[in-house]
Amino acid sequence: MQTKLTPLIQKRPDSAEIERILRSCVHCGFCNATCPTYNVLGDELDGPRGRIYLLKQVFEGGDVSKATQSHLDRCLTCRACETTCPSGVRYGRLLDIGRGEVERQVPRSMRAKVVRFFVQRILPYRWRFKVLFSLAQRLRFLAPRSLRKKIPEVSMPSYCWPTTKHKRQVLLLEGCVQPALAPAINLKVATVLDKLAITPLKIKNEGCCGALSHHLAAHQQSTDFIKRNIDQWWPYVEAGIEAIVSTASGCGVMVKDYGDIMQYDAVYAEKARRIATLTCDISELLLAEAIPVSNIGQGASVAFHNPCTLQHGQKVVNAVETILQRQGYQLLEIDGAQDCCGSAGVYSFLQRAISQRLLTEKIFFLEVMKPDMIVTANVGCQTYLQSASTVPVTHWIDLL
Repeated sequence: MQTKLTPLIQKRPDSAEIERILRSCVHCGFCNATCPTYNVLGDELDGPRGRIYLLKQVFEGGDVSKATQSHLDRCLTCRACETTCPSGVRYGRLLDIGRGEVERQVPRSMRAKVVRFFVQRILPYRWRFKVLFSLAQRLRFLAPRSLRKKIPEVSMPSYCWPTTKHKRQVLLLEGCVQPALAPAINLKVATVLDKLAITPLKIKNEGCCGALSHHLAAHQQSTDFIKRNIDQWWPYVEAGIEAIVSTASGCGVMVKDYGDIMQYDAVYAEKARRIATLTCDISELLLAEAIPVSNIGQGASVAFHNPCTLQHGQKVVNAVETILQRQGYQLLEIDGAQDCCGSAGVYSFLQRAISQRLLTEKIFFLEVMKPDMIVTANVGCQTYLQSASTVPVTHWIDLL
């Protein structure tokens, strides 16, 4: 694809990157076959190829309108197109840059501004979300029946954080909403790591990874979160931690992208690259460990939903499945395994109609084989799937 960036865009530090990504697209259209929004809406501009043309217009000084903004907003950022693309187009990176530019040029309605303001001021802040979620749980009985299932019941875990100190140490990311929605996940991971003679460390004042802000084009807020985290984690990196481990694939892919996002920052670029290199999903870490083969699963049938952020964003496939099969679980073959469930961060709030269609289809494929349970690797997917599923949905770590 030939490009002619505007003089203003050419002055940006990422102009060469923008041009390189645009030129790598050969218009083949293979991406549309695996794009959830293209398959739902059937509009070329709601598929990756069409959105790349829109982004090209943005960077070349063409018309940028609310329609442009809407087509970009409707993208889930699932990155399934990147898995499909034979040319290796880094669509997700281009989209995030483009969304920031469109946000600068196209004002949003007052309603949209208010919604985004509250989302950005509550969800990325652990204690604010915890208070709000706790209130919603207490008032759950007052909600309509259709809404009650969307407010999950959460029981406090009986596990305790291990206190044994081992030579091997990793940082275990806490996340923003996971401590409220599923507090047992990291406690169970910590228990598993302790049995493998690995000490899981957690940082008391750790902030949001920045994913929510980044994908909403609130890049300054996202950058502030990233810098704060790097500053918090860096002493542990210098002390020789083995890895930075994520149990929520949405957070994991964001931290792995720190190197790209901060590459033009003279102060943080190198540190961000180091952080990204150290980061792994818990499944990657456990797959590399000598976990004894067992039959704790006793042949129970499991439908695994591999989150987009894990299989397309982090390119981690068959890790969870392999671990569970070694523990005696029967992994079912799921049609549409590459497809998004529709959660995608706050997408289910902002694009409800499309999100619900994707959820309905995903639940059908997950339940049609009548599994004993559905498991996933991201708390957002877990909560969203459970809101519509008749089968128990849990994080896969619970099975260990």
